[in-house]
Amino acid sequence: MNIAVVILNWNGRSLLEQFLPSVIKNSKEATIYIADNASSDDSVEYIKTSFPEIKIIQNEINGGYAKGYNDALAKIDADVYCLLNSDVEVTENWLIPIIKAFEISENTAAIQPKILDYKKKNYFEYAGAAGGFMDKLGYPYCRGRIFETLEEDKGQYNDTLDIFWASGACLFIRKSVFEEVGKLDEDFFAHQEEIDLCWRIRNHGYDIQYIGVSEVYHLGGATLEVMNPRKTFLNFRNNLLMMVKNTSGGSIWIIIFIRMILDGVAGFKYILEGKPSHCLAILKAHFGFYKKLLTFVNKRKKSRDRRKYYSISSVVWQYYILNKKLFNHL
Repeated sequence: MNIAVVILNWNGRSLLEQFLPSVIKNSKEATIYIADNASSDDSVEYIKTSFPEIKIIQNEINGGYAKGYNDALAKIDADVYCLLNSDVEVTENWLIPIIKAFEISENTAAIQPKILDYKKKNYFEYAGAAGGFMDKLGYPYCRGRIFETLEEDKGQYNDTLDIFWASGACLFIRKSVFEEVGKLDEDFFAHQEEIDLCWRIRNHGYDIQYIGVSEVYHLGGATLEVMNPRKTFLNFRNNLLMMVKNTSGGSIWIIIFIRMILDGVAGFKYILEGKPSHCLAILKAHFGFYKKLLTFVNKRKKSRDRRKYYSISSVVWQYYILNKKLFNHL
């Protein structure tokens, strides 16, 4: 099986210096590519000089995560792509169980390893943890991470499990499926586009797996820090758009109405916390949602039959009202 590990880079020389050596050392089963999103720093020259064996694909513009990967992957011939963030440290033999899982089942279209926190390596990391799920209102959550609560890794998720979505921080996907379901949606630019992609993968009848015996460590927030209002804007806008695009039935508009009320509550919470810029980001996200709404309604009409996407009705209710902070308590 031909694996391509593809690292999207944008002005990330320091991250490449820090994390690329672990990828080179532990990924002998794969070909490594740097997909550069029109960087203005010297990261491309650094790769050419320091790691001449690494293949470089130079995108013409910075189209964010979605377009950046779409443009780069179109130029790569491989059976399986690994979309790997530039701030991820990989471990010895991390690829072997992933390859075996793809070989065992042709219906397995995408896989995520265990994602731990680079800064606190015995805890799960926010972006993906031990595999992603959704509630009925569209709130993403993970085994090992619900909202801001991160679990300690005690081996409780060292299993293999079917999940709803795999994290874009380290996402393996078959090239054939990536092309079949329509690639990454470039209208998202960045954030939650991998959940949208996984949703379409599931709607096409394929499986997505979490493989807990493969581990990586994610720094997180390297491109946009967690408390950057731009990140808040993208997450709130894109989640609403994703729900319009993928949720079945007329109840979607009830869900959107409820979500907007809850977004208002989140905005008020930000004000109480002294973070008015994030409240403003939510307001801008709603206007951004309206701006793209018609486009996504048309996408909704073109999507195929939709499968059930949620296991619980409201993770917000479970977490904030019932005080259930751990995945196994939901």
